[in-house]
Amino acid sequence: MSRLRPPLPPALEHWLCVVVPRVLPFADAASKELPLLRLLRLSLFQVSVGMAGALLVGTLNRVMIVELGMSAWLVALMVSLPILVAPFRTVIGYRSDIHRSAIGWRRVPYLWMGTFLLFAGFSIMPFALMVLTGQGELGLAWVGHVAAALSFLLVGLGIHITQTAGLALATDIAPEAVRPRVVALLYVLLLVGMVGGGLVFSAVLEDFSGTRLIQLVQGVAVLTVVLNVIASWKQEARDPDRRRRLDTSPPLPFAAHWDRFIRRPASRRFLWTVGLGTAAFNMQEIVLEPYGGEVLRLSVGQTSALTALLAGGSLAAFAWSARWLSHGHDALRMAGLGLLMGLPGFSLVLFAAPADSAWMFRMGTVLVGFGAGLFAVSTLTAAMNLDVQEHNGFALGAWGAVQATAAGVAIGLGGAVRDAAAAMAADGSFGPTLQHPATGYGTVYVIELLLLFLALISLGPLVRMRTRSTEPAQAGKFGLAEFPG
Repeated sequence: MSRLRPPLPPALEHWLCVVVPRVLPFADAASKELPLLRLLRLSLFQVSVGMAGALLVGTLNRVMIVELGMSAWLVALMVSLPILVAPFRTVIGYRSDIHRSAIGWRRVPYLWMGTFLLFAGFSIMPFALMVLTGQGELGLAWVGHVAAALSFLLVGLGIHITQTAGLALATDIAPEAVRPRVVALLYVLLLVGMVGGGLVFSAVLEDFSGTRLIQLVQGVAVLTVVLNVIASWKQEARDPDRRRRLDTSPPLPFAAHWDRFIRRPASRRFLWTVGLGTAAFNMQEIVLEPYGGEVLRLSVGQTSALTALLAGGSLAAFAWSARWLSHGHDALRMAGLGLLMGLPGFSLVLFAAPADSAWMFRMGTVLVGFGAGLFAVSTLTAAMNLDVQEHNGFALGAWGAVQATAAGVAIGLGGAVRDAAAAMAADGSFGPTLQHPATGYGTVYVIELLLLFLALISLGPLVRMRTRSTEPAQAGKFGLAEFPG
């Protein structure tokens, strides 16, 4: 006879059943199979990932350049190191699919592995930075370089393993009917981790010192462990027979599985679409605030608010997409709508300079955030619904690998393109009309518009394939098995 769970205290039960569903976006993603409390606990892994991303790209980026006096190129190199790990997310997902655990787990061991790597990276990171800046007693600069590079690689690997395994676990336990809302909730918690973490980090480091930096980063290391242990606690059902089944019927090797997956034209086209769309929306990430400050003469506070506008647009997209996807709308068509929303968004940002209009710039930023959020949620929902039997981790790993790699490369290229175009414009290479600071930024946005058109061209045949499929598709489902060979 199974042991009944003790009832919750009345106050806590009222808070979870009445208050939280009213104030929390997408709390209706809960179902009988996946109650709200369990779903919220699972979502905590996204908080830890968002917090790590905010610390790496936001807080430490600024602290290393300004307070620690490190060279900008070295900081950019360190921050970009985690991108090197992104292509391995497909392997991570595949290994979690076929993991042989004595107690029958697949995802939880990888969640814990990612958590351990995050903890290890954050534990050594502040000391490595102290040595790197010459504040160590021995002055061994090369030790600082090696240790700092190792710490950033460990954190990057931990982020990718944690997120891949966590998303695969969410796909395993979430009923198909509520997956779009689960995806939206996971994105909201990622946003909470990034924004909330950034605000807390900036407040803690207001009065900067090396000791406070060490305390902050190691505090994040401990909090990451706490959040991920709570997130994974009693989430995955044990299946002791899985190991016996895998021994009896060995899975395909990774190379063979990847070859079978990528040989389908729909698979390749889907990944190309994800890469092109992600690159289009992320290339402006590093130039948005400098554009507002240098060209439109916005103050520091006004340019900082642009991040909030971008996030607000994405949050609105999460809410809208969760409702429409759960009502049976095709995830691919929603992704196409996200790409289309980026066209007027980038156009408004681009023409804000000749019009000298801050409101055009802000409106364009909101539309870009909305389009990026809608595209990300829709493609992740599509990846979660790929018809790959028990290989959800593989499909999500492929999506994550392409998405993270495209975003990292695009951000790096955005800065390089802006600098190169600005230098050529200043030299008069584009003629006297374009000899203006806005030319460098405008070049980036023109390239992003071209990438959006390429993504739409890549997406179109996918939608047609799905529409012409001889087997009727279930509402809201996008599966590669539904496409013609």
